Amino acid sequence: MTETDTVDPESMSLEELRAEIRSIDQELVELIAQRTYVADTIAEVKAQQGLPTVDEQQEQAVMDRAGENAERFDVDANLVKATFRLLIELNKVEQRENR
Repeated sequence: MTETDTVDPESMSLEELRAEIRSIDQELVELIAQRTYVADTIAEVKAQQGLPTVDEQQEQAVMDRAGENAERFDVDANLVKATFRLLIELNKVEQRENR
């Protein structure tokens, strides 16, 4: 259970809500950093195995999962997919730079 599961946003003040957003934003950045680290490691494995940087089938699988998760959490799937597309593109840029 996350902190937001135990908090009733409707009973919070504006400042408390903003503090909650700041906390969530920090967690998002931490998760992006973790994802980037793992993506960099994948790039190293691809380079060692002589595999191409781009794997369209894997990218599609990520996008499909993003859409499914968006629906599961009742979030706009297009927005979530756009976010993941940006994350994938950022990882590909880093992978190309490090090769």
